[in-house]
Amino acid sequence: MTAASPRRFPAPLVALFWVAVGVVTFYLLFWLVSLVLSRAPEPIGSRANLFVEGARITLLLTLVSGVIGLIVGMLVGLARTSGTWFLRGPASFFVWIIRGTPLLVQILFVYNALPILLQQVGVGAQLNEFWSAVIALSLNVGAYNAEVIRAGILAVPRGQTEAARSLGLSGGATMTTVVLPQALRIVVPPLVNNVVALLKDSSLASSIALLELTLAGSRVSSETFLPVPVLTTVAAVYLLLTTVLTFFTDLLERRLKLPGR
Repeated sequence: MTAASPRRFPAPLVALFWVAVGVVTFYLLFWLVSLVLSRAPEPIGSRANLFVEGARITLLLTLVSGVIGLIVGMLVGLARTSGTWFLRGPASFFVWIIRGTPLLVQILFVYNALPILLQQVGVGAQLNEFWSAVIALSLNVGAYNAEVIRAGILAVPRGQTEAARSLGLSGGATMTTVVLPQALRIVVPPLVNNVVALLKDSSLASSIALLELTLAGSRVSSETFLPVPVLTTVAAVYLLLTTVLTFFTDLLERRLKLPGR
C-alpha cells in the first residue's frame, strides 16, 4: 500500500496566500517601527508618525509601480522578440529612450511636462505627485523588466520552439506553453532584484514633493539641523524594508517551486 502523496495547492493560490502574509507582516512591521521610533530620542521620537507615513508611501509606491512595471515589461519584452517590425520597432525605441535617460528626469517630465502635453491634445488629466511618480517608475522598471524577459525568452533553445511548431502548435501557443514556462525560471531572480532596486529608486519621488521616506527625513533634518540621527534613521528604515521585501520574494520563489531553482 503506497503512501498518499502530500496535497499540493495550485501556484496562484500559493502566491495569493504569501502575498496576504506579506501584507499582514508589513502592517505589523510598520506598527513595530512606529513603536520603536516613538521611544527614540529627539528629533526622532516626536516625529515618528512622519517617518512611518513616509515608509508607507514608499512601500505603496513600490508595489503599485512594480505590478504595473511587470505588465509593461511583459508586453514590451514579448514585442521585442516579435518577428514583426511593427511591434519590435516601437518596443525597442521605448527601451532605448527609458534606459538612456535618468530616472530623475523622467519623474520631472511626467510631473511637469506630461500634463501640458495632454492638454494640447485635448486631454485635461491632472496628475498628482503620487500618480506622476507611479507612471515614471512603472515605465522605468518596465523597460528594464522588458530586457530581462527578452533575455529569458531568447535563452530557451530554438530547437524546442521549432519542435513545438512542427507538432502543429501556433506561435502564440508555442510561446505560452513551451517558451514562457521555461523562461520563467530564468527571469524571476532578476525581476525580483528590479523590485528591490525600485524600492530604493522611489526615493527620487521626493523631487516632486511626494512625502515618501526620503522627503520625510529631509524635512525633519531641515527643521532640526540634526542630519546624522535623521539620515541614520531613514537609512535604517530603508534597510529594514528592503530586507523584508527580499525575504518574502525569495520565499515566494521557493514556495512556487520554480523548476531549476
